[in-house]
Amino acid sequence: MKVIIITGAGGLIGGEATKFWHNKGYYIVGVDNDMRAYFFGADASTKKNIEAKKADLKNFKHYSVDIRDINAIEGIFDEYKGDIAGVIHTAAQPSHDWAAREPFTDFGVNANGTLNMLEMTRLYAFDAPFIFTSTNKVYGDTPNRLPLIELDSRWELDDAHPYYKNGIDETMSIDNSKHSLFGASKAAADIMAQEYGKYFGMNVGVFRGGCLTGPTHQGAELHGFLSYLIHCAATDKEYRVFGYKGKQVRDNIHASDLIRAFWLYFQKPKQGEVYNIGGSRRSNTSMLEAIAAIENILGHSMKYAILDANRAGDHIWYISDVSKFKNDYPEWDYEYNSNRIIEEMIANEFNKQSN
Repeated sequence: MKVIIITGAGGLIGGEATKFWHNKGYYIVGVDNDMRAYFFGADASTKKNIEAKKADLKNFKHYSVDIRDINAIEGIFDEYKGDIAGVIHTAAQPSHDWAAREPFTDFGVNANGTLNMLEMTRLYAFDAPFIFTSTNKVYGDTPNRLPLIELDSRWELDDAHPYYKNGIDETMSIDNSKHSLFGASKAAADIMAQEYGKYFGMNVGVFRGGCLTGPTHQGAELHGFLSYLIHCAATDKEYRVFGYKGKQVRDNIHASDLIRAFWLYFQKPKQGEVYNIGGSRRSNTSMLEAIAAIENILGHSMKYAILDANRAGDHIWYISDVSKFKNDYPEWDYEYNSNRIIEEMIANEFNKQSN
């Protein structure tokens, strides 16, 4: 039996990974204790997603375990020792603002939980590829020091700047910047994951994601802007844009594009390697551009307000340079761009609202 342990199995990326690896013939051990409902409320709960997987997937077993509980995590690894073919760690507390409310919870989940997963992999499945979903927030607000130009609908770089063509690469410093507590806890986990790869020689891959999204995303105001924006449009609820005149730019990568990148790494893993992974120049949008695209599809205006204050440590402009990953895994490419992502998510949201 080939076992894949997936944390956050009811979430966007963990859920997509669960289906993908299950279809590849693996037995899935899904770890998810629905902390997303605690973070963001009942509407963000992963419970229904987990129940659907339990009903639909033959080789799926769910463990409602907190990744901070080292004894419970070790129990899972001990149960499947000898059969563990890989670990995909997506569970996290993902919000800037929420982290400041409960710093111990945020750091416990993001940093200590990741350490627990890494150490149990080292002890019970040393050679198994370990995929860690990090974030571009490890760079803090360093991207905000770029010489940005204000255009009608977005902030942008001058086309002569080295980052203009492809975006921000992995050489950007993560030091001496404002990260938010969330960014700091993820940076701690990111560095620890690298260290397990480089110090111990384990097959650990660190993927610093831009905005990860897709139709199964349970967006909330504090996390998952595109999903929540579309939810607001479908329910006639006002969407609040935090600062930067609504011209802040995000690159968006569809969950299925990310999972195919994971799969290529899984087949040919490297030790402690870091990859920026996002929509790149292929798939990016500003808040104003996303709102305009949604209004164009729906044929009417949506409610939104642009606030003066931005979130602490938030990016004005971030586009991921994915060149390093594409050089290492040239078979990979995108299937989605921003327009296709938005169209698919609108169709899914309105279908959900009608049921």
